[in-house]
Amino acid sequence: MATTPQPTKQAGEDVMVVIDPDMLPTTMLPGDSAMAVDQDATDTSGKPKFKALHKQALVTGGRQQRRILIPQHRMAPLKTNWLKIYNPIVEHLKLDIRVNPRQRSLELRTNKLTEDSGAIQKATDFIRAFTLGFDVDDAIALLRLDDLYIDSFEIKDVKSLQGDHLSRAIGRIAGKGGKTKFTIENATKTRIALADTKIHIMGSFQNIKVARDAVVSLILGSPPGKVYSTLRTISARMKERF
Repeated sequence: MATTPQPTKQAGEDVMVVIDPDMLPTTMLPGDSAMAVDQDATDTSGKPKFKALHKQALVTGGRQQRRILIPQHRMAPLKTNWLKIYNPIVEHLKLDIRVNPRQRSLELRTNKLTEDSGAIQKATDFIRAFTLGFDVDDAIALLRLDDLYIDSFEIKDVKSLQGDHLSRAIGRIAGKGGKTKFTIENATKTRIALADTKIHIMGSFQNIKVARDAVVSLILGSPPGKVYSTLRTISARMKERF
């Protein structure tokens, strides 16, 4: 093996050592073996291939459990619509469900038949939508579609109103016999739940924005006729897009 000549030390100079990289020993850290990719486990494009997960491995972390508190005023509707809530959760999502009357809550749990890892989250969103005041037939859309959301805000977040002014604002949003609320829902393809001073809107992201702007205009004092004309223009634009 050829040795690298060492420079001689002169007076007042430091010794410079030249290291040949080929002479250094190659060592592997303990974690490097786990990061290495087997050449046989790659496809034609050079990307790594992994084995498909078993359906039981999709539910990570063993059994998952959720508990949703049920308000007192929603206990009676829960008993009335129990079969509509029970069937999609148990038969389609393959989850266990029970009511805890002492804590006034509804408990969800995965089991060995659960195949979808996001099933318990979908069921949680479905139950919470029902507790906010949405109908079961409307809330069940959260189980079927992935691009639905719920936006909640209060009237005081838009404008500080009290007494009769607050009552009139709620009346403008609902309209006579719920006409204004139904018009906004049909024009924006959303669902609106009025719970005292809280407003909950369910729909896609873009449709929620349009419905929220209409509700905010009513809270600020805009007449319903002006809001209707704005909704007509926006709904016509939405139809042209699709």
